[in-house]
Amino acid sequence: MRVTGGSLAGRVLRAPRSGARPSADRVREALFARLDVSDAWVLDLYAGSGALGIEALSRGAVGCAFVERSAHCAAVLRENLAALALGERAELIAGDAVRALRRLAEAGRRFDLVLLDPPYASDEAGRALAALAGSELLPEGAMVVIETSRRMPPAPVTGLAALDERRYGDTLITRLCRTGGEGVGGAGRSVGG
Repeated sequence: MRVTGGSLAGRVLRAPRSGARPSADRVREALFARLDVSDAWVLDLYAGSGALGIEALSRGAVGCAFVERSAHCAAVLRENLAALALGERAELIAGDAVRALRRLAEAGRRFDLVLLDPPYASDEAGRALAALAGSELLPEGAMVVIETSRRMPPAPVTGLAALDERRYGDTLITRLCRTGGEGVGGAGRSVGG
């Protein structure tokens, strides 16, 4: 697994041996080709190895908060951040994603981009999206990008509207933005291949 673009392009990332399903290089490359992360504050939920957040930092994000519950995955993530000298631009939060969202909101944090790669066979995606939509973590214009199984797309969430979807094998990447009340399936949804 490698960083696919930006100042760290080509650098190798360690992946946890278990407890995570890292985003494929081609999926990350395609995703970030459609995002401008320069000067963004990024939140990487269900961070695993940190591949998504590290990709954002490599491509110009100001900083990234990584949230990971698994001690093993968090240890690998720490090693990746240290090997790439990203410690000053990164914050690792160990624990449950929804609880971390509450703590970040209480601290008055705001993020321009939130990256979610929750376990496919769980209700984590819906819980996290609902918590994000119900918080003040997302300023106007903020974007949320979620990776799910194409068989389990994200359910509609009031306050977030889908901008588009892309399929890569079994992976579905959905880009959402904060709205005044439309759900994921609301007007403005466009599906691409």
